[in-house]
Amino acid sequence: MSVTATAAATPAATADRAACAPLPVLGRDVTVPLVTGGDVTYAALDYAASAPALQRVWDDVAAYAPYYGSVHRGAGYLSQLSTDLFENARRTVAEFLDCRPADQVVFTRSTTDSLNLLARALPAGCQVFVFETEHHASLLPWRDAEVTFLDAPRTPRQAVETLERALADRDPHGPALVCVTGASNVTGELWPVRELAAAAHAHGARIVLDAAQLAPHHPVSVRELDVDWVAFSGHKLYAPFGSGVLAGRADWLTAADPYLAGGGASRKVTRREDGGVAVEWHESAARHEAGSPNVIGAYSIASACKALTEAGFDTLVARERQLIDTVRAGLAEVPEVRILSLFGDDAPRVGVISFVVEGWNSSHFAAALSAEYGIGVRDGLFCAHPLVRTLLGADPGTQGECGAPEAAPGEKSLNAIRVSFGAGTPDEHVERFVRAVRELVRDGAKWRYRTEDGRCVPAV
Repeated sequence: MSVTATAAATPAATADRAACAPLPVLGRDVTVPLVTGGDVTYAALDYAASAPALQRVWDDVAAYAPYYGSVHRGAGYLSQLSTDLFENARRTVAEFLDCRPADQVVFTRSTTDSLNLLARALPAGCQVFVFETEHHASLLPWRDAEVTFLDAPRTPRQAVETLERALADRDPHGPALVCVTGASNVTGELWPVRELAAAAHAHGARIVLDAAQLAPHHPVSVRELDVDWVAFSGHKLYAPFGSGVLAGRADWLTAADPYLAGGGASRKVTRREDGGVAVEWHESAARHEAGSPNVIGAYSIASACKALTEAGFDTLVARERQLIDTVRAGLAEVPEVRILSLFGDDAPRVGVISFVVEGWNSSHFAAALSAEYGIGVRDGLFCAHPLVRTLLGADPGTQGECGAPEAAPGEKSLNAIRVSFGAGTPDEHVERFVRAVRELVRDGAKWRYRTEDGRCVPAV
């Protein structure tokens, strides 16, 4: 019996679980066919890639949609209404992140876009320090800077010590930036952000927090964590409408050329006597929001921020811990399963768990979960190649890609399986997942599979 099922046996536990009911999300009643016959309600356990939209977000967007208009550029009622909504969304996000009064909130397309924007805004000669454990969105944007890649730490304390040593060796007179995740997209483990921020500031560096996996699961306070910037994506925050956020200090952003040049970023454009064009750029967040912005995306993020705040992170975190305990306890009962971790079993974490199964190609295992049980998980290297290679003890040249590798069922390859969940996940989904893992390891797949275009799929 699962941990969750055991807890449900007592009246007190039943009341607690009722108080921690999952938030309504789109797709909760979708059914999918099984290769073995019949259909089943789809268990969406790939929240770390994209979380389903909250019903609240969808309803808010649907109510606004008839009033949609282009912002900042129209005298008409709908344009003015949309402008107010867009700027109010900015204020809502600032409140959600507990930003400082002088901080800017810039709307972007995603976490990746946010960090690339910041990379474009780095002052000349900036040194960047980033752990090899980062998602590629945090690992790769710093191409025009001097980058120091730090080895994967094995404890939170070691992470701080590693950063302190690296910063002590840098040129103390030039600008520096530390980029760190709040919660790993591979292991789900929480990083010591406040301590890393203190180390960065003690050595004259700034710090940006990749909160893509943290913000949907835990409150993020720019003030309390004392970070200079925070980046996250709407599609992981139950608002999948192609929008993201970069929030934080304005000085580097204001001093930098606009991320995109065009309407909205420019305040004044005139012809010069020599025939050229002179431009005055905005100094507000609009400087980096050229073009017609994604108003619906920004509004959906604000709606999600309100919904999560109103639901209460204490309640959401408590329920998610129950789900984490259910999954980890269930996987621990299967000797062939190895959960991937940097900081150990006792490390605090969000609902993201990666593992490998002895004797199974991970792509084959994930395909069987989908085809035979209606469970959606992810397999591969999760766009965090150096981290997964480190966790698997793999040689840098070993085969493996972001998605499923070219490997037939049963063949050994470099990839893992990731299950992830959050505020909209029903208990039944994680219980079905645990049961499915146990049955697949014990009995094997019921169907035959083959590799097609790099994916393991049921053979027909």
